[in-house]
Amino acid sequence: MNKINFKYGLDDIPPLTELLLFGLQWLAIIVPIIIIIGKAIVGLHFSDPLDQVVYLQKLFFVSAVSLLAQVLWGHRLPLIIGPAAVLLVGIAASQGSSTSTIYSSILISGMILLLLSATGLFAKVKKLFTPQVIATILILIALTLTPMIINLIFASQQVAPVQNLCFVFIFVLGMFWANQRLTGLWKTTLIIWAVIIGTALYMLLFPQYTGISYHQNFSPISSFFRHVSLDFSLDPSVLISFLICFLALSINDLGSIQSIGEIIRPDNMEKRITRGVSFTGLGNILSGLFGVIGPVNFSLSPGVIASTGVASRFTLIPTAFGLLLLSFLPSTIAFIGSIPSAVTGSVLIYIMCAQISSGLLVAFNTTGGFKFENGLIMGLPLMLSIIISFLPPNIANSFPSSLRPIMGNGFVIGVLSVLILENVIYRRRNSEVFKKP
Repeated sequence: MNKINFKYGLDDIPPLTELLLFGLQWLAIIVPIIIIIGKAIVGLHFSDPLDQVVYLQKLFFVSAVSLLAQVLWGHRLPLIIGPAAVLLVGIAASQGSSTSTIYSSILISGMILLLLSATGLFAKVKKLFTPQVIATILILIALTLTPMIINLIFASQQVAPVQNLCFVFIFVLGMFWANQRLTGLWKTTLIIWAVIIGTALYMLLFPQYTGISYHQNFSPISSFFRHVSLDFSLDPSVLISFLICFLALSINDLGSIQSIGEIIRPDNMEKRITRGVSFTGLGNILSGLFGVIGPVNFSLSPGVIASTGVASRFTLIPTAFGLLLLSFLPSTIAFIGSIPSAVTGSVLIYIMCAQISSGLLVAFNTTGGFKFENGLIMGLPLMLSIIISFLPPNIANSFPSSLRPIMGNGFVIGVLSVLILENVIYRRRNSEVFKKP
């Protein structure tokens, strides 16, 4: 296949004005995703608005540094990077543990990912992840985040639950209506318009909603480094839970790098993959040190590149500096972070539906077609994950504390189940090895 002719190629540097405009476009795409996932986490960790804003500052900083490192020294591809939804699953399932334990586990998992990639051992691990396993994992992420999404939808005590539910139902349908009719860059940036329009509509329809009070007198420019302090704490069961999440993260990362490679077709793709996954490990080490959720390369980049005709990796450098600037502007982050929880939940529903769609696409696009036993291999892990995710708190809390982060994590149980079913019970002599989702 010949390379597609782009207006600006991989290593081209557009004129300054265009460079800044394309960078602003990428910034507009990634900021809402960081805010959405960040807000979902701060609601789990903190009740103090100041602590919530500081967390978002650190998240913006880590995303900026990780993006800049990937574009200049990692995979060196025009791939946007941001917080990994699969780690959100691990954080949500580890709420019985301290934040030090959670982020120490992310730090160690990042180190292991870096080691596996740099030594070439990752190539052996990824053989376990057949298309069947990948499809199940993509769907598992969506299903196991459902309890958290439910909490977001009904978080506001100022708005009646039935009103929140009706708003979310109509708003999500509106997002799908827009997705069907928009094209090009408008479709690619749908999330940011959904956040803006959804917030405005929610406050207009429910004037009694006051949201989170960010009344603190933030200085216009602030350093958050004084808040960076990780008290190392190791819990083997929490670490095992996050290691399984990192297996899924690494496959997501690999798929994203490969998908952009198929469009741009750069040279030395194997080296780019190795460096890219290695730098994702480094980014998660940095995240663990700062006490925030770790990054992953996003698979939405090919759509943006196809709509603009610009494949230059240098357009992401202004984006990285924009994220870096925002990380030192707490008042600005507090303002853009004042999104109603019902809107956050609605956008997450939309994103997770796309996740399920991707999983089904992988499942039905395998060699040999989708057979009855394929449905069984997917069905048991999905059922187990739903059962575990919706266990009554009194039952989940009755599990031994040392096993709770594993046995009480629907995603972990689902991944372990599909790996056993695919690679042990239903193992085929000529079973498919990993291929790009």
